[in-house]
Amino acid sequence: MKIEGFDIQEQEVSFGKLHMVIEENGFVHSEQWDYERVTFDYRFLDKAEDATYYLRIPAYSVSGEIGKEDTRVKLMTPYLGRHYYPHGVEYDEEFPEKIVNKCKQKLAAIEKELKED
Repeated sequence: MKIEGFDIQEQEVSFGKLHMVIEENGFVHSEQWDYERVTFDYRFLDKAEDATYYLRIPAYSVSGEIGKEDTRVKLMTPYLGRHYYPHGVEYDEEFPEKIVNKCKQKLAAIEKELKED
């Protein structure tokens, strides 16, 4: 599920600033990257539903290599998926409103921090 309605998609920012803001908001930058693309993940555990969800924020390099502080990256539309063992993550389904609302709160916080200098 794409989560639209935020000003972060298509925004350009330095990788250093983005990485700092992302980590402060509980996202991880793990092995989902190469020198041109990166994905930041936030993991939701819903014990009541016995489900794991991932909010993902993808970005790509406009100039420089991912991992370097001064690299300029452009953010893409965030999306939400549910993990199904052992098959992987599904993105095209209905998600619980409480999870979608938490995603929107996380994205609003990131959007606000990226606008601050």
